[in-house]
Amino acid sequence: MAPVIRPLQNQDKAAWQKLWRAYLAFYETTLDQSIYDTTFARLTSPDHPHQNAFIALQNDHAVGLVHYIYHAHNWRSENVTYLQDLFTDPTARGQGIGRDLIQAVYDAADANGTPTVYWLTQDFNAPARQLYDRVATLTPFVKYSR
Repeated sequence: MAPVIRPLQNQDKAAWQKLWRAYLAFYETTLDQSIYDTTFARLTSPDHPHQNAFIALQNDHAVGLVHYIYHAHNWRSENVTYLQDLFTDPTARGQGIGRDLIQAVYDAADANGTPTVYWLTQDFNAPARQLYDRVATLTPFVKYSR
């Protein structure tokens, strides 16, 4: 059965938090509960239209998430879309859920008039990169951070 991909809703908080914790654990990161609360509030609030999320459901069970942000770009007249976080529960991988979540962001970006979508991943994330190589173009950029 194909997953249902829909915008994140207020009643999804517990399921979303479980998925996002698992995503952050993969990247060996933990956050204070206040960050979970703030981020969820932003992702579900009409007062923050630039921060968005989709959740993937399979048999009414949350199995994936994606967060994306619209922002201005100095090289374009239109905003661009940053796909910030993408995660599929390990028990549901290999079923096209990650691809469906990316496509949902592509569709939302097109509808928003921000068709340029980009994201980052760790170079060691080989399984995800196999998908990304099929749905996007690898760029030569290297990220630096303060």
